[in-house]
Amino acid sequence: MTYLNASERGAVTGTGVRSRPRAALPALCVTQITSWGIVYYAFPVLNPQITTATGWPTGATTAAFSAALLVSAIAGIRVGRIIDRHGPRTVMTTGSVLGVVSILIIASAPNLPVFIAGWLLAGLAMAATFYQPAFAALTRWWAPDHVRALTIVTLAGGLASTAFAPLTATLAGHLSWRATYAILALILAAVTIPAHALALKAPWPEPSVSTESHASGGVEKAARTRPFWMLATTLTLSAFTVSAAVIALVPLMTERGYTSTEAAWALGLGGAGQTLGRTLYATLARHTSPTTRTVTLVALGALTTAALAVAPGPYGLLVALSVAAGTVRGNLTLLQATAITDRWGTTHYGRLSGLLAAPTTTAAAIAPFAGAVAAAPLGGYPQLFIALAAISAAACMTGFKTTPTKTAGIGSAPGR
Repeated sequence: MTYLNASERGAVTGTGVRSRPRAALPALCVTQITSWGIVYYAFPVLNPQITTATGWPTGATTAAFSAALLVSAIAGIRVGRIIDRHGPRTVMTTGSVLGVVSILIIASAPNLPVFIAGWLLAGLAMAATFYQPAFAALTRWWAPDHVRALTIVTLAGGLASTAFAPLTATLAGHLSWRATYAILALILAAVTIPAHALALKAPWPEPSVSTESHASGGVEKAARTRPFWMLATTLTLSAFTVSAAVIALVPLMTERGYTSTEAAWALGLGGAGQTLGRTLYATLARHTSPTTRTVTLVALGALTTAALAVAPGPYGLLVALSVAAGTVRGNLTLLQATAITDRWGTTHYGRLSGLLAAPTTTAAAIAPFAGAVAAAPLGGYPQLFIALAAISAAACMTGFKTTPTKTAGIGSAPGR
């Protein structure tokens, strides 16, 4: 006989068939593509035109975008707590509205302070509409088959730049950056607001009773444990390395004599590797423990970063290494998405994942700037990649300490 916990019972109909919101997964796939594509990926395409047209410093406009990511990291903690209690519909619908308003503010900003204010509001929209709230929704609704659902939505999210970077560039080729952003805001409104409002209205399952029985202090106790902080440290160091390396790949290759076009192709094919990596994660999860999986993927990240540092060519080898690095990045996205449930269950996933995402998002936000600043003192981009590989190696060491004990908090269990 199969026994179901409370969460699973709440998601099963009287006929014994699991009652998941059928429209939620395809809706979240579409909204992740659209939200990431417009609120995130349109900016690097439009920023050169923005600075040329307005005269605002590139450093200032980029800082505004980074500030949005920092706001997203901080607000994500509160967003996760709300989703745990009430579900994703109100949060993600409100986030979509904020996203539309923020893009319209950015598009119409008469000066730099208003432009910055628009991006700060966009940070709230990111916290309420990007991966973390989507992961929280799918983890509660789809458990114990949530890895499959998370894989599908991240595969879709990976298409955001593929779909919207060219669209943004095409619009910008015929219109001003302000008009381009206004059109994108209309697309964001038309796609994401009704999708979140209509597809996420299914009943929110109660958390697992079996998981709650181990709470003894609940989410706060789990968040204070050494394994949680070691996990946060590991993923934060890894996120810093990955974010800095992605942005630094193009200058690394141009410094070695390759053209900007060749470097761009290497970076783009690395993105294809990221999609490939996400298709492999479910198999990896079935055959490894959470701690082994964490250490292995972070170590592979260090290895591919070091390989890019020491291999001057030929071009085909650098492309292959970029694809390999992208494959690791794709797995790391799902590693973070499942890190909480693998160790502490689904009960307080939103809250704990928000706490976990705050430092990793912050690190990812500051890494590109930090990498660019550090390259010259280190002696060039190959030396920067060596330093980044060393940071990932340090993350491997803390990764070994991420296995919770049975007394470490909610739903704790040692890794296999």
